[in-house]
Order: sequence, then structure tokens, then C-alpha cells
Amino acid sequence: MIDKQSYNFNKQEKLKSRKLIDNLFAGGKTFLVFPVKVVYMIVDEPMDFPIKIGVSASKKNFKTAVDRNRIKRLLRENYRLNKHPLHDCVTNNGKQVAVFFMYIDKNVPENSLLQKKMPLIIDKLIKALGETVSPNN
Repeated sequence: MIDKQSYNFNKQEKLKSRKLIDNLFAGGKTFLVFPVKVVYMIVDEPMDFPIKIGVSASKKNFKTAVDRNRIKRLLRENYRLNKHPLHDCVTNNGKQVAVFFMYIDKNVPENSLLQKKMPLIIDKLIKALGETVSPNN
């Protein structure tokens, strides 16, 4: 049984380091589960939390900050509710991961769409990390 505390999305889980973000976009791997593009990378340097995530919505596609903030809030909330399999996978393998979710559609999503897509994104990320962790498969 997962305790209520583990459903939090703490400050330590946020990807804020400019250096880490630059490294992620320079050398990270990507995949797409429309309407979310995911950039991820296994991090070698020590971090205070095993998984750091960032979210974004394009200013080009969403002119108002209200829309961009809503999209980012929805992405974070759906990640928070579905993060446990990913967290278990990363901690069991003793790895540290930086992940960035980018919303790329041109319309503001309904929460129900992201509720359907986030488990698919997490599963695909786990599979991708599993291949990265053990390249012999």
C-alpha cells in the first residue's frame, strides 16, 4: 500500500538546474506520446532526488500565460498521480534520471486526455530506461 505522503510533488523533484537542463537537451534521448514530447537522460552526478522533472508549454502555441500555466499544472498533476512505477524502477536500478515533458499540441488539453496519456508515457519511459540500464536486452 502506498502511503499518502508519497503522492507529493516536492521541491526536490523539480528540475531547476540550468546546467542539468542544458545537458538534458544537448545529450538526452526523446520520444513522443502525442501530445507530449519527453526528453530524458540518466544522470551520473549526484542529485538530492532520484528523478527530477520539468514541464513546458510553448509560448509560440499558447500566447497567454494562463494557458501555459494550466498546461504545466495539468502535466505536473498527472505525473504526480502516476509516478510510482517510474520511481520504483529508477530506485531499484540505483539510477538517477532527469526528465522533461513538453506539451506540443496547439490546443489546451482536457485533463481526461492527459489522464489517459500519462500512464502510457510513464510505461514507455520505464521501457526506455530499462533498455538504457541493461543494453544486453
